[in-house]
Amino acid sequence: MAHSLMVPLIVARYDGLIASYLGETASRLRKLFDYVCTRRCVLFFDEFDTVGKERGDEHETGEIKRVVSSLLLQIDNLPSHVVVVTATNHPELLDRAVWRRFQHRWELPMPSPKEAEAFFQHLGNRSQIMLGLSPKTLAQKLSGASFAELEEFVEDVSRLYVLGLPDADGKKIAEQQLKLWSKRYRPSHIRKS
Repeated sequence: MAHSLMVPLIVARYDGLIASYLGETASRLRKLFDYVCTRRCVLFFDEFDTVGKERGDEHETGEIKRVVSSLLLQIDNLPSHVVVVTATNHPELLDRAVWRRFQHRWELPMPSPKEAEAFFQHLGNRSQIMLGLSPKTLAQKLSGASFAELEEFVEDVSRLYVLGLPDADGKKIAEQQLKLWSKRYRPSHIRKS
């Protein structure tokens, strides 16, 4: 999106925002928003549920309630030349008022087998690394994985392939990574589309 708009992408890093001292997180958020207001940009928050949590959660402290209130005020006061994009895997944790701040919402479902196959074909063409297995086979073996997980798999195989040059065997590396993947993502963690 930032590329299409020809503006900088500013990624909010939680390790730089979240603080253990009372009031410091809200102060850091204010500094971030003061900075982004000075330029046309796209501001991206990944794992937005970290700072946009439901304020009615009885298990949360008063501090998170102040942070969310501060965040909402900051979003409301942004100039129109700042585009805010957020992502979460836990929309149920977001404060109801957060939802009103965004004009568009998209749910990205898990890829179908055909979509996963096409994605592997695209990634294979882009990386120019021979994976040794067909996109269809990879899609079947990694059924239930998200697009991000599929891309991570190809990046892992590609990295190991390059490190193993000149004797690298893409098929052998891909098969080893598939075994590791099946251990890391047990069936109870695999999400079916």
